[in-house]
Amino acid sequence: MTLRRITATEAIARLAEFDTIVDARSESEFAEDRLPGAVNWPVLVDEERRLVGTEYSQLSPFDARKRGAALVARNIARHVETQVMAHPRSWRPLVYCWRGGQRSGALALVLDQIGFPVHVLDGGYREFRRAVIAELETLPARLAFRVVCGRTGSAKSRLLQALAAAGEPVLDLEALACHRGSVLGPLPGQPQPSQKAFETQLWQALRGLDPARPVWAEGESRTIGRLRIPEPLLEQLRAAPCVQLQMPLAARVGFLLQDYEHFVHDVDSFCERLAALRELRGAEVVERWQAEARAGRLASVVEELLTVHYDPIYQRSMQRNYAGFAAAPTLELHHAAPATLAAAARTLAQ
Repeated sequence: MTLRRITATEAIARLAEFDTIVDARSESEFAEDRLPGAVNWPVLVDEERRLVGTEYSQLSPFDARKRGAALVARNIARHVETQVMAHPRSWRPLVYCWRGGQRSGALALVLDQIGFPVHVLDGGYREFRRAVIAELETLPARLAFRVVCGRTGSAKSRLLQALAAAGEPVLDLEALACHRGSVLGPLPGQPQPSQKAFETQLWQALRGLDPARPVWAEGESRTIGRLRIPEPLLEQLRAAPCVQLQMPLAARVGFLLQDYEHFVHDVDSFCERLAALRELRGAEVVERWQAEARAGRLASVVEELLTVHYDPIYQRSMQRNYAGFAAAPTLELHHAAPATLAAAARTLAQ
């Protein structure tokens, strides 16, 4: 029996043809990154891989293969019993593992023998990953970006959401990165994805954008939290035309207190994040900010953070890195109310 094998390029072009994309790797491999829409049916789970690997390297490769075969057989039987029974004969799965070898081959063999038209990703996740990296080198140059700039608290991300709601193409990097891009940026209860998963999501987003229409994005630094923006995309963003949002300081403070409401309810977490600024602002300044926040003067701390820390750094960074920043037209926003942002989105979309 010869398994139907498909290259990464073919698989990417035909992903929609498969009813289920099955990742046969362990749970930790799956968690780090996977093909879009994949489900995880581990042929060996993490602990089993560790045990078999230890036996292979320290005791007997032959005995390790026997133990691995027994574990694989039990796991595949469980997947058949719990996942496969309800599928009709026409069900079309795509199966992959790390390199398209033994793990995906074992699962695909059983599915093929049952009678399903199963395909195996040749080269596995490794080849898919190579294809993603290659396309991230070329996809950004096909798109015409428009960059939304503005000091911290100007509701740039909210404006992107309003643009998307108005039907405009948008690339929301902070949403993909699960981070707001500053020392206060981590989202409560939402850990950032791995770098690989971020790049796969970014690749998906870029592939879904129309090259014939301008794409709106926010002016970002090289990293968002702990994640790096791929250099080809960063270069395109930094060379793109910009529009600069202007919002009064008091309105920005009010918006940030609303947008970062979790810090209002958990001042200790806010103070913990402020500690990261000790090296830049000095221990004395940071400790004063922490004391004022704990005393209930959070608004005054946010205002000083903007005027002393964020605004000067942002201005220098944008002037240095974004070619269109100096000549960017300004868009005045008096506040960040939804109706105001919707009207601003309509203005930009014209």
